[in-house]
Amino acid sequence: MERIERSRRRAVTLDLGTTDAGAPAVGRALRALSDADLVRLKALARLWSRGLPGGLGWSDILHEAILRALDGSRRWPPEVPLLAFLSGVMRSICDEHWRRARRERQWCLPSQPPDGDDAAAGAPPDPERVLAAAQALAAVHRLFAADAAAQKIIAGLTEGLTADEIRRFYGMSERDYDSARKRMRRALLRCGLAWSAP
Repeated sequence: MERIERSRRRAVTLDLGTTDAGAPAVGRALRALSDADLVRLKALARLWSRGLPGGLGWSDILHEAILRALDGSRRWPPEVPLLAFLSGVMRSICDEHWRRARRERQWCLPSQPPDGDDAAAGAPPDPERVLAAAQALAAVHRLFAADAAAQKIIAGLTEGLTADEIRRFYGMSERDYDSARKRMRRALLRCGLAWSAP
């Protein structure tokens, strides 16, 4: 597997004459992403954009990251996995928005020192917490990779749906939903992860 990856990197380097993958390589890699990779990418976008000022949502951040990778303004080094690269681009975009919001806030309110609540609300998420959340999310996806009902519940919770909405959307009976939820709860408790779904 590693040998195949090295040869792919070398081919990209030889074709482009540089050490970064261009728009065609990024496009091919995006089309080759599995459904699970797309869910992870969406979760990373939600994670990085949480609480972002200016009404920007996770989809705006994800689309901007993909656009920057495709137009060449952000070069994808072939030795970096695509998901990690796009996560870094999204983080960078979010950081830009946070810096701009702080700068605008300073211009608008120069004489008012921020109190404790406003300072915490305007600050970007702590990188350690973001990393811990991403690792926990990846562990949950690995834990339930073979359980289709659990994957549906996770996807619904990620979208912010209620239990009734998840059941209706995925055509699950109340019994199937409750059984899957209990299985998930037991598995998460066995692994030492928290549970808070309805």
